[in-house]
Amino acid sequence: MQDNHNPWHRPDQEPTDTSPQFEEKSQESKPPLIQFWMRLRRLGLGDSALRIATTTATLLLILLVVWVMDIFYLKDPDLSSDAASVANAEALPTPTATVPPPSFYAGGSYDSGLAREADLHTVLPVRQNRFEVIEYTVESGDSIFSIADKFDLQPQSILWGNRYSLGDDPHFILPGQKLYILPVDGVYHQWSAGESLSKVAEVYGVTPEDIIEWPSNNLDADEIGDYANPNIPENTMLVVPGGRGEYTDWRTPRITRDEPATAKNLGPGACTGSYDGIMGSLTFIWPTTEHYLSGYDYSPETNHFGIDIAGDLGNPIFAADHGIVVYAGWNDYGYGEMVVIDHGSGWQTLYGHLNLVNVVCGQEVHQGDTIGLMGSTGKSTGPHLHFEMRSDDYGRVNPWDFLQ
Repeated sequence: MQDNHNPWHRPDQEPTDTSPQFEEKSQESKPPLIQFWMRLRRLGLGDSALRIATTTATLLLILLVVWVMDIFYLKDPDLSSDAASVANAEALPTPTATVPPPSFYAGGSYDSGLAREADLHTVLPVRQNRFEVIEYTVESGDSIFSIADKFDLQPQSILWGNRYSLGDDPHFILPGQKLYILPVDGVYHQWSAGESLSKVAEVYGVTPEDIIEWPSNNLDADEIGDYANPNIPENTMLVVPGGRGEYTDWRTPRITRDEPATAKNLGPGACTGSYDGIMGSLTFIWPTTEHYLSGYDYSPETNHFGIDIAGDLGNPIFAADHGIVVYAGWNDYGYGEMVVIDHGSGWQTLYGHLNLVNVVCGQEVHQGDTIGLMGSTGKSTGPHLHFEMRSDDYGRVNPWDFLQ
């Protein structure tokens, strides 16, 4: 009789079934992809399937990269869009281009946006097809530069078109003043009895025919006669197209420490005698606290050989370098209270429109000394310093090139 009792048998111990039926039942509980892979391995196809899968994945990755490159790098949507626009434009009639006229404000055009106040009396730039001289009333804030911009002229043409009222000084324009506006760049000349047409043309750098043939001058070549004594009525105003003249340097002659009396005709601030003393370092500092402009810049073409430095009434004015004062006081020709310093070695500096002069003739000053206070005396529309530099070798130079 078989004894089924096994003293070593534990009730909680189950036999391990390794039969094929058990293994198949265990596989059914795994994910389908794993089951598929195990079947391939039993058939001996595992390595081959792995190589095929790797190759396929690589090809898919290459195709993905090519697709991305094609979208973002190889195609230029702007070019294709432009090509389409060109094709569509060729099929349509060409429209007439409309270009708006330029707008100006306070002396210049704005690069971005416009800032222009409404003005029922705005004078439009009408240079095109215009031969007659017109009049313009100066407004507050105008300069020869802003007026020239309005009429598409060079600034010097405003001066030379009004030389009998402005002289050679661009500061002499005032609100309410009437100015002549030429139709072209050039000069407006008042004919005097006894003048030679050939000489007048030569002075302005043109030919007699340039003057005769300008329509608004109403001159007839057959009736003029001898160019040396032409039949032109006295006081006739003539447009000299393309004409240019020379400015007279009567406001600021060369004033030296050896002979400052050469400026005696400028006004009561002229010095006398001869002076000797400290020499300059020939390095020049800014003559006031501010380093920007409030008015005219250095502009030889408009006879403005200095810079108008901004500031407030009463700001200190400094000596730009060591030197001797050779002019101290009032100037009769537009600079008001003025100081000139001789620095030696052929260099001078000029300080105009001062409110107060703190130095006297022949005084030695050092670089940075206060020589006066900023003002608006003379021909000035507001507080600023008119500052000039002069060299015996280079003439009246641009201060921007020397100030430190």
